[in-house]
Amino acid sequence: MNGERLRVRGLVQGVGFRPTVWRLAQELGLCGDVRNDGEGVLIRLQAATSETLDQFCTRLQAECPPLARIDAIERAPLTEPLHATSFTISASDHSAIHTGIVADAATCPACLAEIRDPRNRRYRYAFTNCTHCGPRLSIINSLPYDRAGTSMAAFPMCAQCQAEYRDPADRRFHAQPNACPACGPQLWLADASGQRLDSAHWGAVDALAAASQRLAAGQILAIKGIGSFHLVCDAGNAAAVATLRQRKQREAKPLALMARDLDVIRRWAHLSEREAACLRSPAAPIVLLQRRTDADAESLAPALAPGQSTLGLMLPSSPLHHLLLADWERPLVMTSANRSNEPPCTDNADALRRLTGIADLWLLHDRDISNRVDDSVWRDLDGAPRPLRRARGDAPAPLPLPSGFATSPPLLALGGELKNTVCLLRDGAAILSQHLGDLDDAPTARAYRDTLARYAQLFEHRPTMLAVDAHPDYHSSQFGRTWAARDGLRLIEVQHHHAHLASVLADNDWPLDGGAVLGVIFDGLGWGADGTFWGGEWLLGDYRQVERVAHLRPAALLGGAQAIREPWRNLLARLEDAGGWAHWCDCYSDVAVIQQLAAHPLTAPLRQLLAHGLNAPLSSSAGRLFDAVAAALGISAERLQYEGQAAIELEALATLAGEINAADGYPLALAQAVDPVVLDPAPLWAPLFTDLQCGATRSAIAARFHRGLIRAVIQTSTQLATRYAVKTIVLSGGVWQNRLMLEGVAAGLRQAGWQVLMHRRVPANDGGLALGQACVAAAAAVSGDTASRRTDRQIV
Repeated sequence: MNGERLRVRGLVQGVGFRPTVWRLAQELGLCGDVRNDGEGVLIRLQAATSETLDQFCTRLQAECPPLARIDAIERAPLTEPLHATSFTISASDHSAIHTGIVADAATCPACLAEIRDPRNRRYRYAFTNCTHCGPRLSIINSLPYDRAGTSMAAFPMCAQCQAEYRDPADRRFHAQPNACPACGPQLWLADASGQRLDSAHWGAVDALAAASQRLAAGQILAIKGIGSFHLVCDAGNAAAVATLRQRKQREAKPLALMARDLDVIRRWAHLSEREAACLRSPAAPIVLLQRRTDADAESLAPALAPGQSTLGLMLPSSPLHHLLLADWERPLVMTSANRSNEPPCTDNADALRRLTGIADLWLLHDRDISNRVDDSVWRDLDGAPRPLRRARGDAPAPLPLPSGFATSPPLLALGGELKNTVCLLRDGAAILSQHLGDLDDAPTARAYRDTLARYAQLFEHRPTMLAVDAHPDYHSSQFGRTWAARDGLRLIEVQHHHAHLASVLADNDWPLDGGAVLGVIFDGLGWGADGTFWGGEWLLGDYRQVERVAHLRPAALLGGAQAIREPWRNLLARLEDAGGWAHWCDCYSDVAVIQQLAAHPLTAPLRQLLAHGLNAPLSSSAGRLFDAVAAALGISAERLQYEGQAAIELEALATLAGEINAADGYPLALAQAVDPVVLDPAPLWAPLFTDLQCGATRSAIAARFHRGLIRAVIQTSTQLATRYAVKTIVLSGGVWQNRLMLEGVAAGLRQAGWQVLMHRRVPANDGGLALGQACVAAAAAVSGDTASRRTDRQIV
């Protein structure tokens, strides 16, 4: 007999992988066994010929279960023969953890058919699942992924569920959340005081039907889902939406929507085949779709996404959501269950406490959420869906590292301040956490520290290095510095935009020794190597080091951090820098925004601060330039209600203008006689204000700004790439979530002959920052850039 030991690495636990192995072994007449362990799946096989073993491996790759991902099959001869006459599935080995966790997955077609079938014992059961779908990360407490290590341990299976669980031929074989109405989690409706309502309150219908009736009556529900709570109301009820905004203290930020099926979505949004496939994927993310404006499009509440041309829509991600939306011909609002700037709720008691005064009723269940997981957000950009927020359905699936990183020590990157994620590096893979939120909020910061502890426990990860942002005041950076000093760990401080560049390289499998690229890194801002705030950068380099070769001309942040929240301050600073405030008052005194700035009580004091260099740090931020242009058009000029609002609404306005001739773009000036090269926006202001003076539409002005900046970025990048003899240009930073910018610049650069890389699996915004930090730190470690002292602080 020919015998082999197969080590299968990847996402191979909790996805029906062992039953697939068992089925293939049966069909090929193989003897042996298969088991889960800390490294993945271990298979021992005996066959009459080596060709049969080759056939088994080929079919295993080809017939991999839908949620599984095989990263490697390592084959080795058996050291001793197996005394087996059949093939069996053995109990898990609890060895050291070196495997990944599968993300939560949307309901599969088979389970969906069961909950719709009155003859099935799982008819209308909200917690139906199998190995092809259902919760994973949200319920897991420990690895290997067995029921005892999940929040389903509290629900002993009934005899029928046990029979399914033990049958290798059943699709519920070792489905850890397996349950039915007789033995699994239960759902109930509670009133505003948290008092449980029984069937007497709604007649003969169940809790889900009653919840649907309450939504139709205009009430707001808090619903406990898979990885967090949602606040839900009828998206067609303007009064309910307005009430939800007022109670939630969310004045303008768009509200996510959930629709029953693609046909419902098509009534309100344009939908391509790529976008439909993204919506139908196991991740079931929110997808930003272009809103229909034609006469046939039915109206929803106008306050769902004010000032935007897109709607964030998703399909049901669990049986509970499918059943709730079954009779709805229009979408429901499905937004995070929290007050503004707080993390969403995950616990029944916490939800009842924190959502009092927001929700009219609660739809609750008794399965604990072990790990909070928000909804993922994707957008179709430049011919492919790209993540804006990586969470439910995507995280924490490990990302194989590019070649050259195999010998990296175990390390942990702690991410940035906004849109935080953390990243573990080990065993040649990066494990990027789900979206954790903004750490300037105290409850989110506490949840962040809890997540760090949970990931360390789940993955048995003990870092020898920590990577943090070089910003002196970020919560994550201060936390990392304290940790490194306490435990004697090596600390790598990574410049913010270097991390962005490294993130997009890793996202595209760029080897450690792949050579230098030109990175165009446009975002809100980050701490620069010169002590100013950067955000409109051209960086030349790789994982190990970068050089700043060009940037947008800096302008003052009038009032410091207040300028990030109030776009009019950025307009005033740009005008002062581009000829002086008096010049603009003389030439354009009849333009409304100039009149408004002149009458603003803070204009004169801020100009005095600027003249004396007080509380006016310089920033080359592209995001603040977008804010300034938006303020000139009266978009969110006084105060932003959420991060990026002005830029998002400016893009939406520009989209309305349709095609704009490239020659119509506003000019920017490129100063090449300085090092680094400076791209100066000053020339755009005169034609922009002339257009305002002449009554041009705001959409045309917004489009001309976009076209001019696109043209200037292409010209600057082309000249720099030619000068430094690089063939690849990469795009990273939150500005590249703007469809007009990304597609315009990418098309122009490709036409000029450059290879363009952009994000594919992690966000271009700060949600991908931790991956870049981790790779920069790993490159330093692999390359031996510093002495191997246990305590070391290095800035790269």
